[in-house]
Amino acid sequence: MADEFDDLKRAFEAATPEPDATRKRETIARATEIYAESQGLRVLARQTGRKSWISRLLDGVKSMFGTLTTRGGLVATTGLVAVAAVFVNPVGRDMLAPNPLLPGAVVPVDERSAALNETARAPEPEDSILRDNVDASAGTDGREGSVLGVTGDVLSRQRLEEADASQATVAPVVEAESIAPTIQGRAMTDRMLAAPAPVAKSRRGAVEADALRRTEGTTEAFANAPENTLKVVRDDPVSTFSIDVDTASYAIVRSSVMAGQLPPRDAVRVEEMINYFPYDYPTPDGAHPFEPTISVVPTPWNAGTQLVHIGIQGVLPAVEDRPPLNLVFLIDTSGSMQDANKLPLLKQSFRLMLGALRPEDEVSIVTYAGSAGQVLAPTKAEARTDILDALERLEAGGSTAGQAGLRQAYQVAESMAADGEVTRVILATDGDFNVGLSDPAALKDFIAEKRDSGTYLSVLGFGRGNLDDATMQALAQNGNGQAAYIDTLSEARKVLLDQLTGALFPIANDVKLQVEFNPATIAEYRLIGYETRTLRREDFNNDRVDAGDIGAGHRVTALYEVTPVGSDAIRNTPLRYGDALAVAEDGAELGYFKMRYKLPGTRDSILMERAIPVETGAASTDVAFSVAVAGFGSLLRGDAYLGDWGWEEVIALAAGARGSDALGYRSEAITLMRLAEALDQ
Repeated sequence: MADEFDDLKRAFEAATPEPDATRKRETIARATEIYAESQGLRVLARQTGRKSWISRLLDGVKSMFGTLTTRGGLVATTGLVAVAAVFVNPVGRDMLAPNPLLPGAVVPVDERSAALNETARAPEPEDSILRDNVDASAGTDGREGSVLGVTGDVLSRQRLEEADASQATVAPVVEAESIAPTIQGRAMTDRMLAAPAPVAKSRRGAVEADALRRTEGTTEAFANAPENTLKVVRDDPVSTFSIDVDTASYAIVRSSVMAGQLPPRDAVRVEEMINYFPYDYPTPDGAHPFEPTISVVPTPWNAGTQLVHIGIQGVLPAVEDRPPLNLVFLIDTSGSMQDANKLPLLKQSFRLMLGALRPEDEVSIVTYAGSAGQVLAPTKAEARTDILDALERLEAGGSTAGQAGLRQAYQVAESMAADGEVTRVILATDGDFNVGLSDPAALKDFIAEKRDSGTYLSVLGFGRGNLDDATMQALAQNGNGQAAYIDTLSEARKVLLDQLTGALFPIANDVKLQVEFNPATIAEYRLIGYETRTLRREDFNNDRVDAGDIGAGHRVTALYEVTPVGSDAIRNTPLRYGDALAVAEDGAELGYFKMRYKLPGTRDSILMERAIPVETGAASTDVAFSVAVAGFGSLLRGDAYLGDWGWEEVIALAAGARGSDALGYRSEAITLMRLAEALDQ
């Protein structure tokens, strides 16, 4: 038998030509060139921690060589492997068949096109290296960037690392310009193209490209409206809107920027970004629960206009005077909540909040996922261990029965309510109401029916990807509560500890602001932000119209950009018959400010009013920083009124108005501005 193996070995050796390194290199180079010309591809080697099937096959052969010590064993093993590689493995069989992608193969044109289309339609693995490579290198918002750069998508980096451990060693990167004219199938063009889509040079001109900034595969929805337009005072002198103390938009912006991408345009609500920060407005000392402070300062982005800055500070009663609190935690435990920044972060956040409750406060927990259920009966806050145990037992799974959860939460809250106590439902969710009452308008009507009972609803958003901000806003606005977004444990502390009294204890309901501008002094004006809070003029005096609510210690800021009469910055040309209008010539006032609110539990509103002086002064540190944040939000939204004022100017203004910044919020905002500037290039 050994002699036969020796004969076979000699036959193999005789049939095998001597290796020629030069010819080998030339042949490989030519083959690569032919393949690239026919495919429009360039092949890049990728580092991987896992060997390809060929490498693993050769390792097996090597192991067999180490085990079989006889010459016959070596020859037999080598022969069997060669035969298997050609005839058994599908790749080997393909080597013997004509390749329709190479120009040398005799294949009809129709079959060649069909083969190319079939390649384009080939299914892509869910965690494809190629898709992640393209997503990360081009950026999820369509901008070019480094896969592992500082501003790169952290999630894309994680997917790349996971893919490196499980995928092949070589992944082709498609050049869209060369392959798009050839391939008719849209799967490859839509999912794997790497050619940059046309995007504006800066964020201010990128409004039409907003879809490119949305993360692929998300179902996020944000509540917003087009920017407020410039109004001519002679035509429309009165501006009316509801106040807004929500802060969700700023936290969502921070979440996006820290993930290496600019936020979706609709996620930016300028007033919520401004109101995220504490300001040192004067404390109320009169009969009203808050004090308005109005100042007029120059506009940094337009020398021909001015800013009317309105700051409102709510009274902060002594902590020991607050009434007992009844809380119903309505927790989304659906399958979409399993990510680390959702249910796990939610549990950590509520642990922090429990430390701020009094022993006599009561807590109940209701969950919803597939069906609603009460997992903790009303329990005194002093039984901290029982509450924490109930929280820790929660697990994510199932669909989202939002309507059933809301109904049961309100039923539990009503059973806990008592005279002199504050009862509130706190909904914690990623906003994915995919079962039950999911339409924001229907949810609005449902919550509106419940708020008159005295039980308020606050909404806390967690996680990204399917964040339904529109539903969260509808719930909070109509539930006389606040909407916040929690992306970190630090944000949980800010919302649930530092601002606990403001978030849970209201001092005024249905708060409305109205400003009438004097046409003798102001030609044009525009309200910055509050697009989703605008009201009709007649709504101001109608106590049946719902509006925003202010909690204890809350601060509210509003900004108008106004153009004085005679300024070169006036954008609207005079009307031919405009002089026929009777206009008051009193130039002592810039305008007139009015504010209506209801005390909790009452139906009739109370009116506050005062004149706005025409004097312009220097901006205080608080006013200057709020203006900088307004500019930050306006840049993210692509505001057309900023002119050439850009990132460098907004960063300089914010840095100059940082102040003492004891909590570090302003320093964080400046960091976000710098990151956003880099992402906007």
